[in-house]
Amino acid sequence: MTTTTTPPKDATDTPPAQPSAGGLLLQSMRSNMRQYGMLVALAFIVVLFQIWTDGTLLLPNNVSNLIQQNGYILILAMGMMIVIIAGHIDLSVGSLVAFVGAMSAVMMVKHDMPWVLALVLSLLIGAVAGAWQGFFIAYVGIPSFIVTLAGMLAFRGLTQIVLEGQSLAPFPDGFQNIAKGFIPEMGPYTQYHNPTLVLGLVAVVFLLLREWRDRKRQLAYELDVLPTNLWVTKCVAMTAAVVAFTLTLASFHGVPVVMLIMCVLLIGLGYVMRNAVIGRHVYALGGNKAAAKLSGVKDKRVTFLVFVNMGVLAALAGCVYAARLNAGTPQAGLNFELEAIAAAFIGGASMSGGVGTVMGAVIGGLVLGVLNNGMSLVGIGTDYQQVIKGLVLLAAVGFDVWNKRKVGR
Repeated sequence: MTTTTTPPKDATDTPPAQPSAGGLLLQSMRSNMRQYGMLVALAFIVVLFQIWTDGTLLLPNNVSNLIQQNGYILILAMGMMIVIIAGHIDLSVGSLVAFVGAMSAVMMVKHDMPWVLALVLSLLIGAVAGAWQGFFIAYVGIPSFIVTLAGMLAFRGLTQIVLEGQSLAPFPDGFQNIAKGFIPEMGPYTQYHNPTLVLGLVAVVFLLLREWRDRKRQLAYELDVLPTNLWVTKCVAMTAAVVAFTLTLASFHGVPVVMLIMCVLLIGLGYVMRNAVIGRHVYALGGNKAAAKLSGVKDKRVTFLVFVNMGVLAALAGCVYAARLNAGTPQAGLNFELEAIAAAFIGGASMSGGVGTVMGAVIGGLVLGVLNNGMSLVGIGTDYQQVIKGLVLLAAVGFDVWNKRKVGR
């Protein structure tokens, strides 16, 4: 007579516990702590000053003014973020902004050059300046701090030479519209700016498609995703934010031209840093240069291209700033490099390199911009404004150091 015995169930046969919705949400927030933290901080600052200014902060004309006032800093911050991710720094961007603005003034005011051609040549000047610095950093091996410090002094001196110590003005209307203009109205008369409504709809569709694509990709690789109800809530919140912002702009003059430029840069540079090979190489180079070189990353070429990109963006910011002032002036760009660096670090960059996003740089720049605008509206003096911005920067970098130590335990 034979007896069969049922083997005891092994502990490994029990299915793993599925993470809860709260656990997944907490895990997502921890993995993106800096970016979520800055978004929460930006929302808090907006709400604070909206209440403090009795609703003035989010009036349509002030929102448009806020975008136009900070457009050139946000452009610089996007380029500076990429430089810092690569493990470098650029102290010359403020002086390059002034130099390119001076050259554009000479071309358009003194020599009556068409503004479109002058703009193209100005961007080429920025590319050459970035290539000049990138060559010494990448191929000669001089530290970026020293090279760009030399560039800061050289471009500031060249600005004085080109302008002969005087401002040049005025610029053609088309050039001024880069910084002060709005996209033209089209279509039938409504209470809102029609092209802005269309762009808002496109933005909503783009964001929702990206969220759906990312979720589908995570499911395909069997990664943890947010539960459907939380994911839908997230999509609804994003849609509501975009719609509110769109209606605010559409109730005034519509989308500023400089905002359209920034959106194109944000989408283009964001895609390159996330999906292109060169973007991955920039992250690898900043994270661990020795390992990146052993993996086949051409570190000199990547570093060179990073500084060429920074030069072009600094030139674009210089044209935007000059167009806003309607003059090329020797004092342009003062402390712009510090504003761009601060925006990058507040937006999630790390001192050690290899960490950060282009969107984070924009968030960091908006934190500084809203602080500046809100404090000016409530009558806080510039001296106290500098103190507060310094403390915000210190807190952001301190949070980065604390977060690294916590992860390293």
